[in-house]
Amino acid sequence: MRRVPLRAVVVCGALLVVVSCGWGGQDTDGGGRLPTAPAGVTAAAGSATSVHVMWNRASGEPAIAQYEVYRGTTKVREVPGAQHMVDVTRLKPSTSYAFTVRARDADGRLGPPSERVRATTPASAAADDQPPSRPERPRGKAAGSRAAQLSWGTSTDDRGVASYDLYQGTTKIHSVDGGQTATVVTGLRPGTRYSFTVRARDAADNVSTASEAVRITTAAGSDDGEGTGAGTAPTGFRATTHRADGAYYLDLSWIPPNAGMIDGVITEYQIQLDGQPATSLVWGGTPPRDKATYSFYVGREAGVTQRVRIRAKLPDGTWGGFSAERTVTTGAARP
Repeated sequence: MRRVPLRAVVVCGALLVVVSCGWGGQDTDGGGRLPTAPAGVTAAAGSATSVHVMWNRASGEPAIAQYEVYRGTTKVREVPGAQHMVDVTRLKPSTSYAFTVRARDADGRLGPPSERVRATTPASAAADDQPPSRPERPRGKAAGSRAAQLSWGTSTDDRGVASYDLYQGTTKIHSVDGGQTATVVTGLRPGTRYSFTVRARDAADNVSTASEAVRITTAAGSDDGEGTGAGTAPTGFRATTHRADGAYYLDLSWIPPNAGMIDGVITEYQIQLDGQPATSLVWGGTPPRDKATYSFYVGREAGVTQRVRIRAKLPDGTWGGFSAERTVTTGAARP
């Protein structure tokens, strides 16, 4: 199979298309590849003085040994390679901060920085010692073998809820913005029983009591090998090609994941060709909810066969599961 070299940034109406062929780490003099830039980086204020930064696992050979988190150009935290989140503390209230993450492998080689993400801390609340109310009506379900979808009722606070903290047992595993009441927890093990609770936090770092526990058992086996369940994958995925003005285009259509359980709208997708990221689609306007379509240039040569699949970036910044994979050949008759 052949990869079509693509490198462009195109704006088409309200749709921003980012195409790249440089997703693997660069070769080094010592052989092997540098760690890739961590993807799926998100930053959300946890309180007036803290921001929760989270990212997806980076790839590298040898394995990733640690991650470095930067505030602007200043390194503020280092965490082990098995950890993909951190709380950056001792920040100023009502201040905007920019964060990036870099991966370092076991040989000490530092990969490129991630995409820069921003978060603004809320104003401090003077003499606030009243915690938010307990999150009620927590619900959840397994999303395949490696993820779970969780939701909960809105907490109340006299100064407003700044964030919600998610716990697996007694360990904090994630935080989301105070306006979000659902998320997807990824990186779980197949066929395993988990217990999750939620706590609300206000800008003064007052924390509510824990919600009732939600107990979920992930499906046995491995559904996609990417750490995220198939329940978050686009469905009805179709791929064909057409020729126009001497060039071939790949035509895709799919039904977006059901965002009802994850409290948000899907605005970004990643398309993979032959198992490698090729294109990111970002809707700047109102994204489609019922059916999405997209067509993009893949070259002028007939008879080029490629495997294609797609996945969505969920509202909490993590990647959902991959769609079914389709195989298409330029110049071939449509089925």
